[in-house]
Order: sequence, then structure tokens, then C-alpha cells
Amino acid sequence: MSGKTGLLFGSFNPVHTGHLIIAEYMMQHTGLSEIWFVLSPRNPLKGPEALPVQHRLELLRLAVDDEPGFSVCDIELGMHIPSYTADTLEALSRRFKDTTFVLLIGSDNLEVFDQWKDYEKLMNKYDIFVYPRPGANAHAFHSHPGIMQVKAPMLEISSTYIRNAIQAGKSVRYMLPEKVWQQIVLKGYYLKK
Repeated sequence: MSGKTGLLFGSFNPVHTGHLIIAEYMMQHTGLSEIWFVLSPRNPLKGPEALPVQHRLELLRLAVDDEPGFSVCDIELGMHIPSYTADTLEALSRRFKDTTFVLLIGSDNLEVFDQWKDYEKLMNKYDIFVYPRPGANAHAFHSHPGIMQVKAPMLEISSTYIRNAIQAGKSVRYMLPEKVWQQIVLKGYYLKK
């Protein structure tokens, strides 16, 4: 596994400790040498994001810039919106010819994987490491040879919960990296719908 780079795609709206815990677990327990957090401006399977992409990028950099083995990848900011994982992986593979990429997804994404653009090509060209997500069910893709189930901690922290809690005036301080929490409070992010 040495030398492989895990790609954790997301809207990161906002990035939270659950993202970091999963990334750290994947790096420590699957032999990945590094994790790139790939910021998606807009998920094609979701609606518009609550916070502009530049603010989400700022928060993501605050969360991972000082963490060994973690990097922010903003390639999708220069791509067509909505961006598709297959297109992004193709662009990254062209740019970083000597890098072996592994796609990291939650089991909830595996349930809808057949809705992803070029999903069969993704399954056949890249290894896919799947971490558990609450409420996700077994899926036929679980038995695909390119898909590895990783028994990572199951975390119930979600960006949606964090946004809703902030709007309701609740503290989510310990669900976010400290620098991210401080910036959200300073800038008043997520206070309004």
C-alpha cells in the first residue's frame, strides 16, 4: 500500500472532526501515505451549498494545513460545475502520473454509486475504500474486487447537523477543529439560512 494517496471528496460545508478522524484512520490502518481533501464546489447529487466555496476552502485549509499527511486539493474549483469524481480523478491522474489514487467514500455513497458518472470505470480503474456511515445498508457493490470495506469508527457527526445547530444557537465547538470553530464564530458563518 505504500505510496498510495487517498482522496476524500466532499463539500466540507463545514469540515468537521469526523472528516479528520476518518482520514486519520484510513491513513493509519490502510497503509495510505497521505490523504488529499478534495473540495467539491457543488455535489451533483445535492442542491446548492450553504456557504460559498471560497469560505469552505478557507475553513478546510485551517483544518488540515498543519496536519502531517493531510493536504487540500482544490482542483475542482477550476473545473466545470457540477464536478464529477470520474472527471476529477482523470484530471489528477494526468497531472500526477506517478501517483496511485484511492477513492475514499462512505457506505452511504456506495448505496448510490450507480448514480455517479462513469461509476463502472471508477470501480475498474481505482481502488475504493469504504468506511461505515450510520443508516447505510449492504449493497451489491460490496463484493466488487476493487472495493475494500474498512472497519473505521462510525461517526454520527454531519455537516448538516452542525449547520442546523449553529442556526439554532447551539455550540458545536468540539465537533470542529478549533481553528475552524474560531473562524466560523468570527465570521458568523451558518447563522442564516
